[in-house]
This record gives sequence, structure tokens and C-alpha cells, in this order.
Amino acid sequence: MTVTVTRSRPVDEFEGVVGRRRRVTDRLATVVMTFAFAIVLFPLLSVAWTVVEAGLERFDPAFFARNMELTLDELAAARAGETVGGAGHAVVGTLIVTGLAAVMSIPLGVLTAIYLVEYGRGKLARSITAMVDVMTGIPSIVAGLFAYALFVIFFGPGTRSGLAGAVALAVLMTPIVVRATEEMLRLVPDELREASYALGVPRWKTIVKVVIPTSIGGIVTGVTLAVARVIGETAPLLLTAGIADGLNLNPFSGRMTTLPVYTYRSYKFPSLPVEAYIDRAFAAALTLVLLVALLFAVARILATVLEPKGNG
Repeated sequence: MTVTVTRSRPVDEFEGVVGRRRRVTDRLATVVMTFAFAIVLFPLLSVAWTVVEAGLERFDPAFFARNMELTLDELAAARAGETVGGAGHAVVGTLIVTGLAAVMSIPLGVLTAIYLVEYGRGKLARSITAMVDVMTGIPSIVAGLFAYALFVIFFGPGTRSGLAGAVALAVLMTPIVVRATEEMLRLVPDELREASYALGVPRWKTIVKVVIPTSIGGIVTGVTLAVARVIGETAPLLLTAGIADGLNLNPFSGRMTTLPVYTYRSYKFPSLPVEAYIDRAFAAALTLVLLVALLFAVARILATVLEPKGNG
């Protein structure tokens, strides 16, 4: 005996109405999200286009080979409308200050994250977590004031140096490294750790040989985000590293200009001819953008190269 089940017409009509309503809602949501994305993307593209278009006016070898210590002849040439000066000292200062900040913050941040994920228990771990949360939200000017006050206490009033700027950037960079590394380490499956422990491998060796290699791609990306976060800071470096017209390769003594400070000074306080200072400001901003893009490219390459074989 065969039993045939047929749907009633009201049920079919109800499902058809629901299906149409879902399709309409889906299309409406797609349109709204696309429109919102376009609204966000437009100012970003506009800023990028403005920086590229205006920055190319002085983006030449002379811009990177020269600094702002101008001779009398160069000052006369500048007043006559000739192209003089550059930001070579600011590029070098940015690399030195940011590099020192990375040297101070990356080991500390990674080790702190390893402790919190692998060992941290009790009040100490909770205190460190709370401190990292607080540091993540502090304004950059507060980090600059802290570094300035610290160096004033030990070296006297008016102290400016690349090292002081690096300390200010390290204060901003460390909590980002901790948070990024912590999240990557937590993504490592516990089964990998347990398999290593089952073979009699000590915990420290499991961390070094299993946990860190598994999460190294995400850790490198997080560190790159932290560097990109601080490389464009201006306020703390105005307080700590100061402004210099010439090249200074010693971060422990003397003022040291960075690209963000150079850009701010050239655009906000231009001398005659004004157009030359504005062109140099945009060229410095373009250089900073390209440095960040280069950092992300290097991070992607390192993440691919260091990724454990067989993943994916």
C-alpha cells in the first residue's frame, strides 16, 4: 500500500512568502553593507590619493640625501625658488627610534604573553592582565610625558634624545604586542601541547618547539601591527626626541627628528618659500606610508616562510 503525502496549498504559499522575504532582506542588507563600505573607503582613498599626488612633487633622491641644515647659499637658492633641503635625517631618525622601541617592547611583550597563557595563574597574572588593559588605552601623549619625566629625573630638565623617544614608543607598543601574541598562543590547540607532554617533553621545550612555531605567523603579524601603530606617533616624540635640522646617529645624546615630527613641523610652521615646506611635508608623509606598507609586506613574507610545514 502506497501512501502519498501532499502539501496543502496554504503551507506552500507561506513558504513562498517567507522565502521572498528572506531574499529581499538579504539583498537589502547587501546593499546597505556595500554602501557603508563605500562611505568608509572613499575618505581613505581620498587621503591616500592626496598624499601620493602631493608627495611625488619632492619624492626624489635629493629628498632622502639632504637634511634641513641649509648653508647660506642653499638658503639664498631656496628664496629664489630652487629645490633644496630634504628629510634624510628624519628617515634615519625614524628607523633608529622605532628600531630601539621594537627591541625593547617585542621581547618583553612576547615573554609576558607566554607567561600569561602558559604559566599565569593567581593574583600576579590577573594584575598583569589588568595592567596591560590599562596600558592599551592610554593616550600617546601620556606615554610621552612619562618618558620625558623619567629622563628628566635621571638626566636633568630639557633632556631630549632618541632613546627617550624609543621609551615612549615602547610604552605604547608593548601592550599591543602582549595582546596580539596572547591571542595567537590561545589559538594553538591544547591537543598539540598534550601530545608533546605525553612524549615526556618538558613544558618550556613544548612552548619553544611546538606552541611558538605553530603561532609564529600570527605573532609576526601582531608585532607588525604594533610597529605600524607607533611609527606614525608625533606627540610623544615632540616631547622626548625633539626637533633637529641635522642628522644625528647617536640615540643616547642630542635631539633626533622623525618623519611624523618632520611632517608636522613642515606643514604647521613653514618658512619661506611656503610651497617648498608643504611639498616636503607631503613627501615625508608618503615615505611614512610606504614604510608601513613595506613592513606589512615583510610581515606577510615572514609569516609564510616561518609557518610550520604541513599546515594547510
